[in-house]
Amino acid sequence: MTTNAAAVQPTLQEERLSPFFRITMRVWVKTYRSIISLINPFFDLLVRLLVTQAIFRSGIVKLSDWDTALNLARLEYPVSWMAPGTAAVIGVLIEVIAPILLLFGLFTRGAALAILSLLAISQIEYLAVDLNLWLIAILGWYVLRGAGAFSFDRALAAGLGGSALPFARSVTLFCQFLTEKLAPLWFLAIRLWLAATLLIAVAMISAGGSEVFLPIKSFAGIHPGLAVILAVLLIAGFLVPVSSILLIVALSTLAVMGLHPDLTLYPMLLFGFLFIFGGGFMAIDSVISRWLETNILFDRKYDDVPDHWPHIVVVGAGFGGLACVNKLKNLPVRITLIDRHNYHLFQPLLYQIATAALSPADVATPIRGLFRSDGNVRVVLGQVSGVDSNAKTLTYGQNQVEYDYLVLATGASHSYFGKDEWAPFAPGLKTIEDGVSVRAHVLGAFERAESTNDTERVKRLLTFVIVGAGPTGVELAGAIAELAHQGLKDEFSRINPAEAEIILVQSGDRILPAFPEELSAHAAKSLENLGVDIRLNSRVTNITSDHVNIGDDQEIATETVLWAAGVVASPAGKWLDAETDRAGRVAVDEHLRVKGYQNVFAIGDTAGSNGWNGDPVPGLAPAAKQAGAYVASYIEAQLVTGPQLKPFAYRHQGSLATIGRKSAVADFGFMKLHGAIAWWLWGAVHVGFLSGTRNRISVLVNWIWSYFTLQLGIRLITGRDSGA
Repeated sequence: MTTNAAAVQPTLQEERLSPFFRITMRVWVKTYRSIISLINPFFDLLVRLLVTQAIFRSGIVKLSDWDTALNLARLEYPVSWMAPGTAAVIGVLIEVIAPILLLFGLFTRGAALAILSLLAISQIEYLAVDLNLWLIAILGWYVLRGAGAFSFDRALAAGLGGSALPFARSVTLFCQFLTEKLAPLWFLAIRLWLAATLLIAVAMISAGGSEVFLPIKSFAGIHPGLAVILAVLLIAGFLVPVSSILLIVALSTLAVMGLHPDLTLYPMLLFGFLFIFGGGFMAIDSVISRWLETNILFDRKYDDVPDHWPHIVVVGAGFGGLACVNKLKNLPVRITLIDRHNYHLFQPLLYQIATAALSPADVATPIRGLFRSDGNVRVVLGQVSGVDSNAKTLTYGQNQVEYDYLVLATGASHSYFGKDEWAPFAPGLKTIEDGVSVRAHVLGAFERAESTNDTERVKRLLTFVIVGAGPTGVELAGAIAELAHQGLKDEFSRINPAEAEIILVQSGDRILPAFPEELSAHAAKSLENLGVDIRLNSRVTNITSDHVNIGDDQEIATETVLWAAGVVASPAGKWLDAETDRAGRVAVDEHLRVKGYQNVFAIGDTAGSNGWNGDPVPGLAPAAKQAGAYVASYIEAQLVTGPQLKPFAYRHQGSLATIGRKSAVADFGFMKLHGAIAWWLWGAVHVGFLSGTRNRISVLVNWIWSYFTLQLGIRLITGRDSGA
């Protein structure tokens, strides 16, 4: 018995809201929120940068001509209740120090309050200008809510709140009170302030002293009808993001028409905050948002999600599984994501863990953190052991879970082509544990060579054999060569790491067989320049603890063998008793459904798909991501009785492989690159595809450090291979 779309759709039809309306609303709202969460940190940083440069520049000008600054304090804008010299010193200190703190997001609230106070005094005591008012409105936001994600305050907040520093907890609670209670009130005040300004500007009412508190000049010339509509929307707090966009367009139009040649960016920045954060307290938008949360989104917690929503189980949090869940989470469905690890691993950079270039935390992201804002996604740590397609249940550990749709994205593991006894002597790279173990194995070889008095064993320890010359094997060979020649230079007393011999063994007639021949030749030349010994048309026949046999008559004495020759799919086919190929990949139809099952899908390395113009889809990250997104679209079409999707078609986006610190090859079909330009492109692509801003920054910093210092900072021998 299998589940089809018709069996699932009635559960959606039973709801008061139509499936199409619910799905459409959920997709739009979730997409909007995703975009907002993406741009918010960058916009916040941009605002702080622009505000900082305006204030800091004024302070530097005064510092460079202190006599003039004193004269201005005495004659131009004296403060009646403060001595001119004192006022000048305090003013310059605020204009120089506070902007720096604001820019870095350190003591943000205090820095913003100091600048706000200075601007308020200038506005009231000296000269009333719209620029001051716009800056005060923006700074008030920072006083009450603090800086965004890219700030020291946010980075240190959790640790400081629970620290033993005096008043740390009290200050943290006070800041939390400002953020949760007063910041929404500030946005209410901003809305009413803008509405009053618009109405006074179009009515041309002469309210005595109003220019001190209202930026009326900035709206001079705006169309009266538009001004009234915007004022009503702002007062009601209805469609505030739309009103913000209209305000930006209106002021920009006035500037283009020449009515406000001195118009600055600061009102646009304030409107940008309204667009991102909404209208705050007492806004119709807030009521609508609560209704959406209760009736459409259900993003508070998993238990609140309706039980009759279709349940989709995704096994595997690799590239394909995450791509599928990221698209499905916007639908009115329950999702359970199961993985045997609690992290998503960026496998293309796993070899850099093995060669001491990166830390495991740089290329892995906790899965739960990726879906913390998605109440309909449940993340489960577990090892799947079986699937009952008749009962529509999946077993992991001692637990079972029912499903309406099942997506298998379980990846692949090492294949020793029937010689599993080689595994203890030739580890491969698929998990973080593998990477850490290989790193210990490689670094340990140098350490053992340093400590032994046996010259033959030294040679054996300093001989590294990599089996398989695909991208992983090539990248491993290049990285180990650079580690030996540069990363470990001058660190040993008795041995010379540069004397290490790196042998790359390939059964075929060229390395990187999936690449064009010319790029394979460039890669081979780059490896040879690094001192790598490439042995083509060489088939490994035996691997032991101290040697490798190639063919019938060749033996290489070595204690370090790394396997990069082949993979085998996960046992997903056995769970379903489904048809598989020689590599264990599950046979799927043109829609990536497991053959014989209408509601079970296989993607990535798990699936044996011919969706590449009739050829097998390669086991690459982009292919898995495309398959995951396709399956999500297919399920969506089934749930809303949409049109049948076209068969899955893989779109090849190119292949890349790096050789060392300044060479790589890239094949995009229409364009082939090699050398330094390909290396820079490889780095940009890999940093861009990493999950999480922290990981991108960390990897980038590590690469820059290693590139210019020729040093690797993660030379730690840990794990089961840490002993001497």
